[in-house]
Amino acid sequence: MTDATVITTPSAKPVLPDAQTVTAVKHWTDRLFSFRVSRPKTLRFRSGEFVMIGLMGDTGKPLLRAYSIASPAWDDELEFYSIKVPEGPLTSKLQHIQVGDEIILRPKPVGTLVHDALLPGKRLWLLSTGTGFAPFASLLREPETYEKYEQVIIMHTCREVAELQYGQSLVESLADDPLIGELVGDKLRYYPTTTREPFHHMGRVTDNLQSGKVFTDLGLPRMNPEEDRAMVCGSLAFNVDVKAILEGFGLHEGANSDPKQFVVEKAFVGDGI
Repeated sequence: MTDATVITTPSAKPVLPDAQTVTAVKHWTDRLFSFRVSRPKTLRFRSGEFVMIGLMGDTGKPLLRAYSIASPAWDDELEFYSIKVPEGPLTSKLQHIQVGDEIILRPKPVGTLVHDALLPGKRLWLLSTGTGFAPFASLLREPETYEKYEQVIIMHTCREVAELQYGQSLVESLADDPLIGELVGDKLRYYPTTTREPFHHMGRVTDNLQSGKVFTDLGLPRMNPEEDRAMVCGSLAFNVDVKAILEGFGLHEGANSDPKQFVVEKAFVGDGI
């Protein structure tokens, strides 16, 4: 037997690189699910950042995509919120994970939706569609969010009412959260809307901003660069449209190295995952 000889054990379970164990899975609709996994002891991240996660593909190579971490930086586990795409290379498999399964997680967090990328302001607007709510699920549970701003407004648009459940349940839980409940107080304003199914608020984020309806409904002034800061997360088309609207209000896009009035997530995972 030479040093190059490899002894295989066919019955052994393959070891995933950077593997983390699934601790919880919840299916919100037939298109949306969330799950929690163990957190690497060495992982440090800022609320709002994303990491690469995935599974082994059919070719034996890792199939990875960028996913925003939906849990806050202080959480002992990591939470993710995902769409299900029947033909999607990753989510067609990921949607079937169960507690005890393993996923691949590359512990190198990055992203633009962080407090450090914004200048100090009075109000923070979190603007999202669909699973673009995920990074804001992290920031809404981050104490720093309420320490830095007098008001926090979350706008979230989905096609149907059921698709708002993940965000709605999270927002409703904040008041009783033992860590940040008192900090949240009356600072948080939640503005969910639908585009297809009738709801008490309807219309796209873009339409409600441009028409001024959201400002009227919430009793807030129109956005201005002196007081307002914003974070944007959705499809590429949504991000481009909202960016133009924010610039129309006089806000300028910032980055980690150049903080300004708003930031846009450029690695959001779309419907083809």
